[in-house]
Amino acid sequence: MKVKNILISQPAPPDLEKSPYTHLVDEFNLEIDYQMFITIEGVTSKEFRQNRINISDYTAVIFTSRQAVDNYFRIAKELRFTVPETMKYFCISESTAYYLQKYVQFRKRKIFHGQQSFDDLLEIMKKYKTDKFFYPCSEIHKKDIPDKLKKNKFHFKTAILYRTLAADLSDLDISKYEMLVFFSPTGVKALFNNFPEFKQNNVKIATFGTSTAQIAKDHGLEIQIEAPTKKAPSMSKAIEEFVSEQRKRKR
Repeated sequence: MKVKNILISQPAPPDLEKSPYTHLVDEFNLEIDYQMFITIEGVTSKEFRQNRINISDYTAVIFTSRQAVDNYFRIAKELRFTVPETMKYFCISESTAYYLQKYVQFRKRKIFHGQQSFDDLLEIMKKYKTDKFFYPCSEIHKKDIPDKLKKNKFHFKTAILYRTLAADLSDLDISKYEMLVFFSPTGVKALFNNFPEFKQNNVKIATFGTSTAQIAKDHGLEIQIEAPTKKAPSMSKAIEEFVSEQRKRKR
């Protein structure tokens, strides 16, 4: 079955006209909808203080998502901590690095980023072993990141600043889509929480990240697109390759 209707389980990009997904719409005559499958709940400043972590002790921050960025600056504001100009930021991807412009002047701060994998970022971080790293994350985070930081003898602290919860999707007509695209394990769980009778049948499944793919498989889903890869470092590129190949077969 040819894919035409695609559901991206994330909010629409802020600049939709420049989005690579919009390029796919134009090139392949697709219909792409956006629907957040998860909700983010920040921990309170009271909860954070119970961990007895002083964020002013750290000279660098590791960001693996936009949610981590938002909640770091939120908790800093609630704690009345003024983030110093000297703070270094290490982001897992270029898009996360650019998102920092919401809070800091990009050119005046020390911002570094990888190419989508933490191993890329780790190589950059090794040049700054004397820094103390703060790793804000959700209660559902990749356990291999702290493990790799320990293995490479970084001075760091992991702190849960937000929780990732399944969203209410009761108003969504899931049956109209030929492809569902997931970016987190919670997103996959949200599908089955909201649609317990969901059957994949001919629906194509796309997942980003190994943990997301594993949860999808655990729920009995067959994955047609797994990203990132060297050939397709982004989900948009992976979808482009899949749809392009599918259209060739139809000719």
